[in-house]
Amino acid sequence: MTKIVLATGNQGKVKELASMLAPLNLNVVPQSDFNVPDVPETGTTFVENAIIKARHAAKLTGLPAIADDSGLEVMTLGGAPGIYSARYSGEAATDQTNIDKLLVTLKDVPQHQRQARFVCVLVYLAHENDPTPIICQGFWNGEITFEQSGRQGFGYDPIFNVPSHQCTSAELSKEQKNRLSHRGQALQALVPQLKAAL
Repeated sequence: MTKIVLATGNQGKVKELASMLAPLNLNVVPQSDFNVPDVPETGTTFVENAIIKARHAAKLTGLPAIADDSGLEVMTLGGAPGIYSARYSGEAATDQTNIDKLLVTLKDVPQHQRQARFVCVLVYLAHENDPTPIICQGFWNGEITFEQSGRQGFGYDPIFNVPSHQCTSAELSKEQKNRLSHRGQALQALVPQLKAAL
């Protein structure tokens, strides 16, 4: 069974990715199991940050690594918070403080101008110096609600309305979210390439 380190300490992401990769018979282990510290995300794009995280985890564990960099882009804000989604409300940001800041920022924006999308870039590195990382991306279009709803998921899920289901991402079942989400789409693209690589 191939062991792969997941370059994140975010338990929500660990759970989501591990369950989606289960059919590949991979042993997906979070970097926290190896006491790998977070690395500064100094890239200017999702791709750069994902590669930085995967390389860091592969270097410190000696294992192949998968890293995810994802975020929320709100069209009326020029794509913000974007790569700063996790720390949108400051260095000590939490999911709730980020949601609160975004709702306040958008409070006067009408419904028809609240389009947004989740973006996910997944990177697989066979080893620290892998010159040809596998890079896959996924997008999930929706809109920002005026108030929170739902208790599933994490991050901005409670304020991300999914038009096809007329509910927020936080009101979807885990299976529905895995099928629809930006991370699900990126992973569906990654799986066949991973199979070939392994």
